[in-house]
Amino acid sequence: MPVLSSENIAGIEGPLGYTFRNKSLLATALTHKSYHHENAGDVKTHNERLEFLGDSVLGLIIAEALFLNEEYLSEAGMSKIKSYLVKELVLFDMASKLSLGNYLSLGKGEEFTGGRQKRSVLSDAFEALVGAVFLDSDYATAREVVLKLFNDRIAQTILGKEDFDFKSELQEKVQSAVGTLPEYRIVKQEGEEHKKIFTTEVYIHGKLFGSGTGKSKKESQMDAAKEALKKLEHE
Repeated sequence: MPVLSSENIAGIEGPLGYTFRNKSLLATALTHKSYHHENAGDVKTHNERLEFLGDSVLGLIIAEALFLNEEYLSEAGMSKIKSYLVKELVLFDMASKLSLGNYLSLGKGEEFTGGRQKRSVLSDAFEALVGAVFLDSDYATAREVVLKLFNDRIAQTILGKEDFDFKSELQEKVQSAVGTLPEYRIVKQEGEEHKKIFTTEVYIHGKLFGSGTGKSKKESQMDAAKEALKKLEHE
């Protein structure tokens, strides 16, 4: 477990652009449940409740930003872009830019299986961090912190420079090239009922072209489609 030293705190607060008044909130946001379970006598909680809160706060901030954007967006357009911006892949990218993996408190098993690089672990930690900022300050401050990280991504997505609808793009390319549709197969479901992780494989003419994971079947399919598109480009 990385010790939440003054150096580590600065390493997170600097890139985040926010200084916590209550450092225990920051520590909780960075505590994975695996560490809590192994150290229940010393560690009272983990980051899942903050993750739940952060997910809602983040969703509202992104939705508001899209609604107020100078580019008029339809309800369907806002919904599509918001869905992309809060998906696991994007949050994993945000967490990676903050190097959150270096500061997580993980159990030995999670550490051994590469938890510091897992998309699900890092995206959850990012949401928990947003929740922690909100509780430590207020909505306006959390909004400022989040938009500093997301503004460029929002702008690029609105301009169509982010290929966020990977399933549609893959379908169009496959239909055009071979006259058939990609086939998606849910090959694994794991986790608690309210926190399931789905794994999907996508096949083209019976050949495996990509695999993806996500918190919903749709998200895992989108992730698999993205990988398939990369493979198609190489082939």
